[in-house]
Amino acid sequence: MTSAAVSTLLRDARRIVVKVGSSLVTNEGRGLDEGAIGEWCRQMALLSAQGKEVVMVSSGAIAEGMKRLGWTTRPSEVPALQAAAAVGQMGLAQMYETKLRENGMGSAQVLLTHADLADRERYLNARSTLLTLLQHRVLPVINENDTVVNDEIKFGDNDTLGALVANLVEADLLVILTDQKGLYTADPRKDPAATFVHEARAGDPVLETMAGGAGSSIGKGGMITKILAAKRAAGSGASTVIAWGREPDALLRLCQGDNMGTLLVAQTAKQQARKQWMADHLQLRGSVTVDAGAAHKVLTEGKSLLPIGMTGVAGEFSRGDVIAIRDEQGAEIARGLANYASAEARLLCRKPSHDYEALLGYTAEPEMVHRDNLILSL
Repeated sequence: MTSAAVSTLLRDARRIVVKVGSSLVTNEGRGLDEGAIGEWCRQMALLSAQGKEVVMVSSGAIAEGMKRLGWTTRPSEVPALQAAAAVGQMGLAQMYETKLRENGMGSAQVLLTHADLADRERYLNARSTLLTLLQHRVLPVINENDTVVNDEIKFGDNDTLGALVANLVEADLLVILTDQKGLYTADPRKDPAATFVHEARAGDPVLETMAGGAGSSIGKGGMITKILAAKRAAGSGASTVIAWGREPDALLRLCQGDNMGTLLVAQTAKQQARKQWMADHLQLRGSVTVDAGAAHKVLTEGKSLLPIGMTGVAGEFSRGDVIAIRDEQGAEIARGLANYASAEARLLCRKPSHDYEALLGYTAEPEMVHRDNLILSL
C-alpha cells in the first residue's frame, strides 16, 4: 500500500480493539503500571470524544495476582493460575475504572471464555452487550475468564482473545501494544542483521517463519501469537497494527494516520468478509416468511427484518442460528442471524415491538434479523 493509503486506512478506522500485554500492564511483573494504564486510558477517552469506538483487551490479572501473592515464577498448575487471576482481577478492574473515570469515561469489566464465543447464542449475547456499552460511551475492558477456564476452553493467550473480540464486534482495526517496536525479520535481540517489517499482508505464511517464541516469563504470548492473531482478525476484515506500547501518544497518532509499528493488512473488506461467511453457511436451521412490505424493505431499502412483517416460521432454530428469509412465494430473498428462537419467533409474527415483553417476558432486540447480520440472496 502507498503511504497515503495506509494513512487513510488508519484514519478511517472507526471501531478499534486495543490489546495490551502483561509485561506492559504490570511493568514486567513489578505490579500494575498506574502511569502507563492512565496514559492508555487518556488516549482512549480522547479517541471516544472524536467519535471512535474503542474496546480494550487487557492482560495482567495473573501477573498482578502473582505479585499480590508473592510469587516470582508463573505457576503451571491451572488451580494456581486461576487463584492468581481471581486475586489480580480485582486490582486490574479497579485501576481501569479509576483511570477511565478520571478521563470522563465509564468502564465495564467483561470476562470471556472460548465457550462463550464458540456458542452462537452466547456469541450474540456477548456482541449485543459490547455494542450496547459502546453506544453508551462505556469502554469495555475485556480479559479471559482465567478463574474458570481449563485446558479445553482456554484461549491460550490474549492476542488470540483480541482477535476474537475484533471478529465479535466487527472492528476495523486491531492494535496490539507490546514491548517491541513491531515485527522484525528475525529476533533483533539475537540477530543484529534483523530488519524491521513496516507493512505486510495479514496471513502471509512468511510472517510465521519470522516470529519467535514467548518473549518473557510474565506473559504467555510472543510475536508468533500476534502474527496468528492478525491472521484471525483479517478473517472478519480487520487489519492489525503491532506497535510499542510505550510510544508517546501511540493510539492517537495511529488513528491520525501515523504509520508506526508493523501494519498487517486484511485482504478482505469487513462487510464482504461477514457476508461471505453467511453466504457460505450451508446449515440453515429454518426460515421465516415475510409479507410484500417487509420483503421490499429488506430487498430495496436495506432495512432490518422486524417481526411485524413476518407471516410464518418454519423449522426449529435457536438465537444466533442462520435462517432464510422467504417471500410470499417461498423464494429465499435473504439470510441472516436470528435474534429469537423459532418458538419465540412464532409468537412474535405480526406483532409490534411494544408487545414483545408481554408475549415473551423479556425483550432482546427489536429486529428478528438486524441488517448488519443479513445478506441478500442471489
